[in-house]
Amino acid sequence: MSFLVDSVIMFTSQVLFFGFGWLFFMRRLFKDYEVRQYIVQVVFSVTFAFSCTMFELIIFEILGVLSSTSRYFHWKVNLYVILLVLIFVVPFYIGYFVVSNIRLLQRQRLLFACVVWFTFMYFFWKLGDPFPILSPKHGILSIEQLISRVGVIGVTLMALLSGFGAVNCPYTYMSYFLRNVTDSDILALERRLLQTMDMIVSKKKRIAMTRRMMYQRGDDQNKQTGFWGMIKSVTSSPPGSENLSLIQQEVDALEELSRQLFLETVDLHATKERIEYSKTFQGKYFNFLGYFFSIYCVWKIFMATINIVFDRVGKTDPVTRGIEITVNYLGIQFDVKFWSQHISFILVGIIIVTSIRGLLITLTKFFYAISSSKSSNVIVLVLAQIMGMYFVSSVLLMRMSMPLEYRTIVTEVLGELQFSFYHRWFDVIFLVSALSSILFLYLAHKQAPEKHMTL
Repeated sequence: MSFLVDSVIMFTSQVLFFGFGWLFFMRRLFKDYEVRQYIVQVVFSVTFAFSCTMFELIIFEILGVLSSTSRYFHWKVNLYVILLVLIFVVPFYIGYFVVSNIRLLQRQRLLFACVVWFTFMYFFWKLGDPFPILSPKHGILSIEQLISRVGVIGVTLMALLSGFGAVNCPYTYMSYFLRNVTDSDILALERRLLQTMDMIVSKKKRIAMTRRMMYQRGDDQNKQTGFWGMIKSVTSSPPGSENLSLIQQEVDALEELSRQLFLETVDLHATKERIEYSKTFQGKYFNFLGYFFSIYCVWKIFMATINIVFDRVGKTDPVTRGIEITVNYLGIQFDVKFWSQHISFILVGIIIVTSIRGLLITLTKFFYAISSSKSSNVIVLVLAQIMGMYFVSSVLLMRMSMPLEYRTIVTEVLGELQFSFYHRWFDVIFLVSALSSILFLYLAHKQAPEKHMTL
C-alpha cells in the first residue's frame, strides 16, 4: 500500500511538471509561432518533467519523504526514461525535422533520419574513448555506460555556462562598469543618424529620378526612326543621367552606417536607463550583489586552479566542512550533523531553483535569438537535449553538496562512476570559460568608449 501511495505522489508531481513544461512551451517559446508538430511539444515537456523529478527525488532523499525502496525504484525508472529520451528519442526527431526541411530528402526522410541517428550514436559512443569513464564490468547499454557519456556533455555545458555567468553577472549588475553617458552624447548620435537618413533619402530620390528620365528617354527613342534618330540616341544623353551603380553603392554604405548608428543609439539609451536604475534602491541592491558575485568569481577561479594543480577533490560537502571549521575556530558546542542536514537542504533547494530558472531564461533568450518558422522545431528539440543533459549532470555534481548519508542512494542509482573525474573536468572547463569571458568582456568594455569617440 505504501508503494502505491508513493507512486501516486510521484506520478502526480510528474504530471504537474509536465503541465508546467507545456505552458512554458506555449506561453514563452512558441508564443509567436504556430504549433504544427505536437510531438515536439510532448518531447520537450516530458524531458522537463523527468528532469525536475530528479531534483524532486534529491529533496525527498534529504527530507526522508517516501520509503527508501520507493525512492530507489523511481530513481531507476526516472533515469532510464530520461536516458531513453536524450539518447534515442530527441536525436532521432532532430534528424527527422532537419531532413524534412531539405526538399531533396523529404521523400526518404525516415531513412535519412535513421542515418542521422546512427551517426549521432557513433560519435556519442566514441566520446567515451578519451575520457576515463569506461568500465569493462558493465554491459554496452548499462546505465553506467550511458549516463557517463551524457555526464561528460552535460558537465561541459554546465561549466561553460557557469564560467560565463560567474563573470557576466557582476559585470552586468555592478554600476562600476557602466559607461558615463549624457544626454548630449545621445543627442549627438541621434543627430548623426538623422543626417545619414536624410542623405539616404536624397540619394534614393536621385536614383528614382534618373530611372524615370531613362524610361522617358526610351519612349522618345521608340518614336524616333531612321538613320539620324539612331545617331542621336547614341551621341546624346538625357540631362541628369548618372551612374546608378555608383550611387547604389553609396546608398548601401550609408544604410549600413545607419544600422550601426541605430544600434549604438539603442545601446546608449539602454546604458542611460541602467545608470538611472542604479541610483534606485533596487539598483543599489543589485550593485551590492555584483560586488558579492565578483568576490565569489575570484574565489571560484582560485579554488578551481588549486583543484586542478593539486588534483584535489573534496570528500566532505561544503556545508559540513564550513560548519566544522567555524565550530573548531570558535570553540563552541554545536550539533554539526543536525544543522548540516538542514542547511544542506536549504542550499540544495536554492541550487535547484536557481538552476531551473537560470536555464529556462537562457534557453528562452537563445531560442528568440536564432529561431525562425522553419527551424523552430529543431531548435526546441536541441534545447530539450541540452536541458536534459544539463539536469542529469547537475545531479552528478550536486551529489558532492549532499551530506555523506544522503549520497548513498544517489551513488547506487547512478552506478560505479568516476565522480572525481567529473568534478575535475568541471573545474578545467569552468576555468577556461571564466578566463575567456573575462578577456572577452574586457575587450568589449575597452572598445565601447573608442567606438563612441569615432562615431
